[in-house]
This record gives sequence, C-alpha cells and structure tokens, in this order.
Amino acid sequence: MSTDDLVVEQTNGVCVVTFHSVSILDAVAVEAIGGKLFELVDRQARRKLVLDFSEVRFLTSQMLGVLIALHKKSAAIDGKVVLCGIRPDLGKVFKVTRLDKLLSFAADQEAAWKIFGVSAKA
Repeated sequence: MSTDDLVVEQTNGVCVVTFHSVSILDAVAVEAIGGKLFELVDRQARRKLVLDFSEVRFLTSQMLGVLIALHKKSAAIDGKVVLCGIRPDLGKVFKVTRLDKLLSFAADQEAAWKIFGVSAKA
C-alpha cells in the first residue's frame, strides 16, 4: 500500500480517509501513511476524522501504533478519530490488543458521521 491508496475527503467539517488496499503491511508505506494522517491533525487541525477500513484485511502492528498516536494527537486538539468498516477478522486484532477500549469504532461511514452529529448527505 502507498499513500496513493488513500483517499482524503473533507465534507461538512468531517475528514474521511478511505484506505483502498487489502493490506497495510509494508513498514515504509505505514510510515508514509502515518505522516499523511498526522498532517491532517498537526498541520490542518482536522478535529473530526473518519478512517474507513472497509477494504483492508490485514495490517501490521506498526499501523496499530500509528492509530494510537493519531488518537493521542487528535485528543490533544479536542478532536476524535472514528474507525469504520472494520472486518470481523481485523476486529479481533483490536480486541486482542485491547485497542477496542481506546479507539472509537462505527459499523460504516454513515454510523461514523452520526457519532459526530453530522449527516453525510447534508
């Protein structure tokens, strides 16, 4: 996966990042993805982030570290990150690592938008 496999859209104050790759395993790619995600929070001050993992089946523990760091960075500016579209097998990874207690999850993008009190169609 490369950052070209990321689509970032901003609508109604919500920034949606969609991952268009089955796996996020390459260390160099994870570092690049992290840089792009951190930029959204650090430089652009995006406070409402939705990360759509609908197409992702595999990810590395390094990517879990990126998600934890992104969560912390977002919380520091009173923001929130919501992960959506997590497949059941991938969901088990979040449960085993207990990240399901730290991170916020939604079934899909529409449910994630509702967490922010915003309609995707508005």
